[in-house]
Amino acid sequence: MNKIFILLTILIIGGCSMKPKKEVKSLPDFDTLWDYNNPEQTEKKFRELLLLAKESGDMSYYVQLLTQIARTEGLQRKFQDAHKTLNTVRLLLTDELIVAKVRYLLERGRVYNSSNHPDKAKPLFSEAWEFASRNNEDFYAIDAIHMLQIVEPPDKQLEWANKAMELAEKSKDKRAKNWLGSLYNNTGWTYHDLGQYDKALELFEKSLRWREEKNDEKGIRIAKWTIARTYRSLRRIEEGLEIQRALEKEIIEKGLDTDGYVYEELGECLLLLKKNEEAKKYFKIAYDLLSKDKWLQANQPKRLERLKELGD
Repeated sequence: MNKIFILLTILIIGGCSMKPKKEVKSLPDFDTLWDYNNPEQTEKKFRELLLLAKESGDMSYYVQLLTQIARTEGLQRKFQDAHKTLNTVRLLLTDELIVAKVRYLLERGRVYNSSNHPDKAKPLFSEAWEFASRNNEDFYAIDAIHMLQIVEPPDKQLEWANKAMELAEKSKDKRAKNWLGSLYNNTGWTYHDLGQYDKALELFEKSLRWREEKNDEKGIRIAKWTIARTYRSLRRIEEGLEIQRALEKEIIEKGLDTDGYVYEELGECLLLLKKNEEAKKYFKIAYDLLSKDKWLQANQPKRLERLKELGD
């Protein structure tokens, strides 16, 4: 899920005085503009807001927006650009900019983690968690815990996962509670990585119920996929295949973007059922789609090579 980029120092260097001007348009909630599947387009939207944010005199908004521009750059694997943007943010931070500081720490950590430096990312996530907790920023505290869960080895991830879920379930912050779907999903994968497939399935089913309560169609599809994937790990191949076929049908009937992961799983299930020719067709489609994913290219090249071989 990944892509984003440029033009920041031109706007900032040459003066960072944030003098409010008259009749500045109201500023939108830029977090609602995020499309994590298209960071390049998100970056363009954020940069269009940058001058307006500067003119508004709202330093917190302006600096937070810069942290999210850095995040778009990181998702495009433009790590040097992201660090440059965050260097600018660091110069603008003050004691009053509490949320901006937490977001700076989170995004600096994410850039390090995405560029294969989890050792540098971990202390930043720890600082973000402690600082957000001291300032009762539950949403960002959970974000930090979530990132700590990612950088830790599987045997330590569960400790952080339980902390995050407990905080989200108890928090009075609606945004903090909205973490639950992702936390159920991510913790399910931790159990899956540990080979504890029954526990993984339990959490994936919990995630599905949560997504259904929210009427989150995309989240529902992802949750169903994770359940089907776990069925394959449990050797419940026919059940997993049935769900993946239903997802394929939904994608076609609703005209949704083709999902390479669904086609990969269709191929894997069919291969296990000795339906090699039918599996080959799905592996080819999966490779054609997933080989364009920069994250998979960088982190799972053997997986892509296997898809290519099985689809030939």
